[in-house]
Amino acid sequence: MFILSNERTSDNPECFGQYKAYLTQHKNIFPSKAYSLATSEWYGNFNDPRCPHDAWLENIKIEERNSGDRQENRYITITIRLLGAYHDGFIELIYPQVFNYQLNCNHGIQGHRDWRYDELRINDQGHLIHEIEWYDLNESSRWLIEASDIEYRWISKGEIT
Repeated sequence: MFILSNERTSDNPECFGQYKAYLTQHKNIFPSKAYSLATSEWYGNFNDPRCPHDAWLENIKIEERNSGDRQENRYITITIRLLGAYHDGFIELIYPQVFNYQLNCNHGIQGHRDWRYDELRINDQGHLIHEIEWYDLNESSRWLIEASDIEYRWISKGEIT
């Protein structure tokens, strides 16, 4: 891990540089949309409304899709919808094929609270790993999603009818 809470310490000011080097080194095996998202200038810029930092969860949808004559070919998709940190739009993260997920909620009395930090990386099988930390006064939740790729969509409040 590179840029999650435990790595963002004064003892490790190089964590972002190490993460960028990791992304560059693994560019050829990263899913294309995940790589574009992780290396974009705005995704990690807390002043950009499209950045998920400090966004709030609106909903999460887990679907089991299917194909085949008997609908026997099944796979999982996940869609996360967030209210952006500046409350001027919504972020949608779509995982088109999910292999594994863990959604921990340690303290949900007031919801998940703020999306704190997240990190995109690749596992030994070549799958995308998206690790997400939710935070209030302490870590409230940690999510791990293993997927084929990730799609990002920004929906400004003006686009919603």
